[in-house]
Amino acid sequence: MKLEFGYGHGVQTVEVPDRNVAAVLMSNPMEHERRGEEAVRYALQNPIGARPLRELAKPGQKIAIVTSDISRPLPSYDVLPAVLDELYAAGCAKEDITVVFALGSHRKHTEEEQRKLAGDRAFTEVRCVDSNVNDCVHMGMTSSGTPVDIDRNVAEADFRICLGNIEFHYFAGYSGGAKAIMPGVSTREAIQQNHRMMVSPDACAGKLEGNPLRADIEEAGAICGIDYIVNAVLDEHKHIVYAVAGDVTAAHRVGCAYLDQMYRKVIPSRADIVLVSQGGAPKDANLYQTQKALDNAKHAVRKGGTIILIGACPEGFGSAKFEQWLTSAPTAHSMVERIGREFELGGHKAAAIGMVLEDADIDFVSEMDDELVRSIFLNPRPSAQAALDAAMERYGEDATVIAMPFGGATLPIAMD
Repeated sequence: MKLEFGYGHGVQTVEVPDRNVAAVLMSNPMEHERRGEEAVRYALQNPIGARPLRELAKPGQKIAIVTSDISRPLPSYDVLPAVLDELYAAGCAKEDITVVFALGSHRKHTEEEQRKLAGDRAFTEVRCVDSNVNDCVHMGMTSSGTPVDIDRNVAEADFRICLGNIEFHYFAGYSGGAKAIMPGVSTREAIQQNHRMMVSPDACAGKLEGNPLRADIEEAGAICGIDYIVNAVLDEHKHIVYAVAGDVTAAHRVGCAYLDQMYRKVIPSRADIVLVSQGGAPKDANLYQTQKALDNAKHAVRKGGTIILIGACPEGFGSAKFEQWLTSAPTAHSMVERIGREFELGGHKAAAIGMVLEDADIDFVSEMDDELVRSIFLNPRPSAQAALDAAMERYGEDATVIAMPFGGATLPIAMD
């Protein structure tokens, strides 16, 4: 069987003997009634748990639209035009509207990147800015002790709209909803306080109820105040196939249920070898983002098996603190021990890699330097095919293989 895995702006092709293929985890076959901007406009016309946006926003209000940064796959340019049309129908003025790109702990954008994200129309019609961790307003504290320190453009707005895409998230359960606020436009200190709950066994992909970290995110969102959301579900090619609009919780939950129908994948048993990719650019720009696919793949590999992680990572690690934790650790297990006593943002993803290495080997196909890859406890491989060939030699001709071409999206649920 010939398989293709997105790799930067290209692909890695792998030939796997048919008899060894246990599963290829793609989205479940579904008929999507609407796509792209049409899906967004339909969602705005049929809001969940709220009145239409044009009936809620008022003339003279300062409007903040929080949307995703360059590391996220949301095509904001397909969402913003419909949202702006609703606001204009409400009588809101262009000069009162600000689009805020939620950077979280990520780097700032260039002007060209902002234009690409927003689309020409939104970029020229309304003000577009990056969130700024150095200019925040303290709005309160969650019951878990997380400070609600929010970017000033968002905190001082009269009406807040959060955009996002919904996908599985390895400790928040799902992305989307109030996650645009926490961590989207929050300070590093606030994000660290929230993310330290990732060590809870209930903070895991696909779990909302009883997830303490997700509960903290939503409490922070409630303290800040979120007046409306527009969230999209994307297919493997990062195109909108479904959208929800309305109440921050009610609409988000409907979107999560739709995502489950598409991407929750039941497998009879775990495999010896798992081939996994984020699906290419922009989601494999660095190891910090590519780690999300790795964390889903851990649910498909047996103890003692191998995960072949395929991600170009032209930007390298993607986080200085993440790099520091990985490159200074004496052993992979030391990172797991360290996160338990010393939570640091960036370090949390290094520890997550350490947790995967407790049970499986990781072969890594990337543009990163081989010696650097070895120093962070991964095995560098020149290609996905070479990695598979080496793994097949280790496990024998009867080795089982699971392929996850869009590993950040598909969540394996093993029955064994």
